[in-house]
Amino acid sequence: MKTKILTSIAVAGLLTLGGCATSPTNAQIGTGAGAVLGGVAGNALFGNTVGTVGGAAAGALIGNEVGKRK
Repeated sequence: MKTKILTSIAVAGLLTLGGCATSPTNAQIGTGAGAVLGGVAGNALFGNTVGTVGGAAAGALIGNEVGKRK
C-alpha cells in the first residue's frame, strides 16, 4: 500500500514539474482561475457536487475566453 502511495506522489510531482516547463498563456491562467472561482461559486449557490463541477466547468470556459482577449 505504501508503494502505491509513494508512486502516486512521485508521478504527481513529475507531472507538476513538467507542466512548469513553459510559461502559461493568458488563456491558461484564465481557465484555471475561472475554474476555481466557478467551483467555489457553484458550491456556494447549490451546495452539492453537481453545482461545484458545473460551476467549475462554466468558470473555466468563461476564464478561457477572457484570457484569450488579453
